[in-house]
Amino acid sequence: MFTITKEVYFCYGHRLMRHPGKCRHLHGHSVKAAITVQAAGLNEQGMVCDFADIARIASDYIDRELDHNLLLHRDDPLVPLLTAAGERYSLLDEHPTAEYLAQLIYRHAQSQGLAVASVTLWETASACATYSEP
Repeated sequence: MFTITKEVYFCYGHRLMRHPGKCRHLHGHSVKAAITVQAAGLNEQGMVCDFADIARIASDYIDRELDHNLLLHRDDPLVPLLTAAGERYSLLDEHPTAEYLAQLIYRHAQSQGLAVASVTLWETASACATYSEP
């Protein structure tokens, strides 16, 4: 099995409403998403796929949905205030953890035809979450 990984960087804000520590407050992250694609063999160009294809597919989604966006759980009580202020935000069905964001990126890349092995989201330089499917 061959794998290749493309890194994509972006920023987002969020909060984890039920978190017992500082993460319950609004804050932001500059993150790295590492998208790993796999193949049993190489294509006619000797590649798993073109790194540019991974970047395009991931970046299109990330730029549209995640980058410089405030990501909140749909039950967040701040929604009316943000709406009144004209702020950009996205409501998620799950809490906006690194684990869940890795899953969102994985599923989007997979829906676009990439044979995704995993997505790892580095929320800080020393902490990451990985999503993969069996």
